[in-house]
Amino acid sequence: MKILALELSTAHGSLTWLGDGDFELVREWPNDRKNSGALFENLYAVTKKLGAPETIIVGLGPGSYAGTRIAISAAIGLEVASGARLIGFPSVCVMECDAREYCVIGDARRKSFFFARIRGQDLLEGPTLYSETEMKTKLDTLEPAIPIFSSELLPQFDRTVVRYPSALALARVAQQPERSFHFPPLEPIYLREPHITMPK
Repeated sequence: MKILALELSTAHGSLTWLGDGDFELVREWPNDRKNSGALFENLYAVTKKLGAPETIIVGLGPGSYAGTRIAISAAIGLEVASGARLIGFPSVCVMECDAREYCVIGDARRKSFFFARIRGQDLLEGPTLYSETEMKTKLDTLEPAIPIFSSELLPQFDRTVVRYPSALALARVAQQPERSFHFPPLEPIYLREPHITMPK
């Protein structure tokens, strides 16, 4: 099965192609959330060389809504052009690590932070929003051996190590039919209801 994985939910963008046999191609780049040119340059180069995918999987966050929306839009365009199957999966479940169980935290803006606990690449808990004080209390309850990852620097929280979601891990998840995937219409994982400013 030819699998294309797109991961743009953080400042570290990545794309992976898994082909027949053991073939894999991985591309990574600094992900400027205001300029998606690097994604489309890499996407063009890969599809020109390798053709159309049979399955496209997109990381859905939580993280950068703009980056995730761009990845979803690019995947929809490819889906229409190629007839590929399109699926989504939480980005926090495919972090660059060897740990079977870990936690991910991130800045959710408006003085709040999200927490998620992952085991075996499945969401065990969350994502749930906490204040800074609540998050510190939550992290203090975790077992010392559980890694805590964030895709951005959060020095106010002890034990946090910077790690990013991996398009390679995302592509490998797509090879596992027993997984609980998201299906179209895909959308980013929202941490709260959208805030709409009404006109006066």
